[in-house]
Amino acid sequence: MSNASPDEIRETYERYVATRNRVEAGEVGWDALAAFFTEDAFFVDPAWGRVDGIEAIRGFLEESMAGLEDWTFPHQWSVVEGQRLVAFWMNRLGGERADGTPFEAPGLSIMEYAGDGRFSSEIDMLNMVHVGELIAESGWRPPANFNMPPRNPRRW
Repeated sequence: MSNASPDEIRETYERYVATRNRVEAGEVGWDALAAFFTEDAFFVDPAWGRVDGIEAIRGFLEESMAGLEDWTFPHQWSVVEGQRLVAFWMNRLGGERADGTPFEAPGLSIMEYAGDGRFSSEIDMLNMVHVGELIAESGWRPPANFNMPPRNPRRW
């Protein structure tokens, strides 16, 4: 277990967000985020379930995010307590409403810092019903490269 300072944890997360921004800009693939996890890390996604190990996380990031190239995930805020970081972000679909507001649903990530610029876990939480409602409202249609999550994912 790490005994890192809150500043080190925040700085690592800021690099994570900067990499995610580069992904959203099309500069690197989603698998670039795997560099922020330990070899034995786990990731829990509300739709895809739990994946264990850096190679599985890398594959999950590539597969689960395919077809969402017009979505963004803007960071809103984060807090650090001990070796844990909690981040609040938006799940923002492409396009906007007639009044100019985005189609977006809030999400939370709980990440455990392991030291050396890496996290040992990430647990993402968001209301999938809300996301489904936004998809219907926006008229978003998945492109051909979109992958559906597994029918019965391992939840924990």
